[in-house]
Amino acid sequence: MKLKLLLLLPVVTLIGCKTLITGSSDPALNLVSNNQSAAAQLAMQKQRQLEEEKTLLSAKCDSEITEIDPTSFDDTWDRIAQQLTFEIPDNRRVRAQKSWYLKHPEYMKRVTKRAAPYLHYIVEEIEKSDLPLEMALLPIVESAFDPFAYSHGRASGMWQFIPGTGRNFGLKQNWWYDGRRDVYLSTKAAIRFLSYLNKRFDGDWLHALAAYNSGEGNVRKAIRRNKKSGKPTNFWALKLPKETKAYVPKLLALADILANRKPDDEQWTRVANLPYFDRVKTESQIDLSLAAAMAEISMTDLYQLNPAFNQWATAPKGPHYLLFPINKVDTFKRNLATIPKEQRISYKKYQIKPGDSLISIAKKFGTTVALLRDNNNIRKNTIRAGKSLLIPVASEARDKYHQSASQRLLARQSRQRKGNKLTVKVKRGDSMWDLSRKYKVNIRSLAKWNNMAPTDPLKIGQKLVVWTKQPVKVAGLSAGTNKTKKIYYKVRRGDSLARIADKFNVNLNSVKKWNKKMGKKKYLQPGDSLTLYVDITRQY
Repeated sequence: MKLKLLLLLPVVTLIGCKTLITGSSDPALNLVSNNQSAAAQLAMQKQRQLEEEKTLLSAKCDSEITEIDPTSFDDTWDRIAQQLTFEIPDNRRVRAQKSWYLKHPEYMKRVTKRAAPYLHYIVEEIEKSDLPLEMALLPIVESAFDPFAYSHGRASGMWQFIPGTGRNFGLKQNWWYDGRRDVYLSTKAAIRFLSYLNKRFDGDWLHALAAYNSGEGNVRKAIRRNKKSGKPTNFWALKLPKETKAYVPKLLALADILANRKPDDEQWTRVANLPYFDRVKTESQIDLSLAAAMAEISMTDLYQLNPAFNQWATAPKGPHYLLFPINKVDTFKRNLATIPKEQRISYKKYQIKPGDSLISIAKKFGTTVALLRDNNNIRKNTIRAGKSLLIPVASEARDKYHQSASQRLLARQSRQRKGNKLTVKVKRGDSMWDLSRKYKVNIRSLAKWNNMAPTDPLKIGQKLVVWTKQPVKVAGLSAGTNKTKKIYYKVRRGDSLARIADKFNVNLNSVKKWNKKMGKKKYLQPGDSLTLYVDITRQY
């Protein structure tokens, strides 16, 4: 009897090298005859249970692994496809996700095109870390390869780190810089996080991926619950959040589609299998507009590779690195060497006036009190009229830094939507929930209109845009009151049409219509005069 049992083991090994995550029946058990001992059957059942619980998708026989030269491919997607190892189950949840992706080829074209600057770097880092190449597809599921993506759960960047997890994996977050959007560092952090989760779940990649999405604690709780009830503990049997139940099948569906794509499939926009960017040390803080000029690239191209910077310059305390297209690195280095560190940031000398405070000055110049104190060696908040402050300022108009945090917020708040637009000033005690109830709007919509998550904290004085279906009555005014006044507005430094429209609660297209003479000008200039028709009942 022992001999029979031993002979079964090679059969299990030779069945296949990829791990399966299918049903509960084990072909090896069918080889055990009815007259075998209960002990042998029990041993086989135990073996089956262990195999089912682990569901090791990445397993491959050493004899089957062939050396692949990553540089031999022209297309990075082919490089990934030839190294995929997961066995994809043919179940309803995976089929549903495959169907969606296949029915939306234009979406896939946009996303895979957006991946072009980042994909080669991501693949190389994953290969170095010995992670499954399926992980290179994860940004499609997480963010559609958008480095500026921000979710209702406060997750940010291409890899969608929440604030706490980002900090745990070394991603700094401050007024100047959000490492969760750093293409270079967030990729390294994501790989470390995935490796950590894989080890925590004993090599089960489906459990690890589910934990990446919904949290390690949620997955462990679901596993414990099933164990207690005597149920299977593989991913497909766990009771998890709805989003997570779809999350893992999405990745598996993408891997299956990529592995089986045809040569003429245009869904996967070709990405050259060559490095796209290089990381350059700047040694000091630098104005982003100046950096773009030094590299002879547009601000759009600079932000595409450096989306982590919230303001008009890199952070004073680092990281002092920027990414540039490979063919522009030498140009940037050559020009950088000609400009001293102290000239890489512009400063304005401001004379303190009676009534000024550090808070009011910081607000006026779009900076922070902490930065004013640091730059002027001020220990407390006390300042004296007549004294001067040295204030770091952008070298260009604010709207040129179109992907800074303030400009992205302005663009989102200026977007035209259905209904009536209101600008609400946050007061002490206000919360996103309270405001959503007050104006009878969905809390997620309110957050989305303002580039926030529903759980983001509000600040006193912060301005939020609210779109209501019905006109909101203002206290002291009768319904239907509409007092429109023609005004002339003089353009100030940092103004843009969108910013002015938002300031006066008017439609951006209307501003353009009222000022057709401005249409031919590429940029507004300080001193330009604009005609506006303003409803004075909505200026609050």
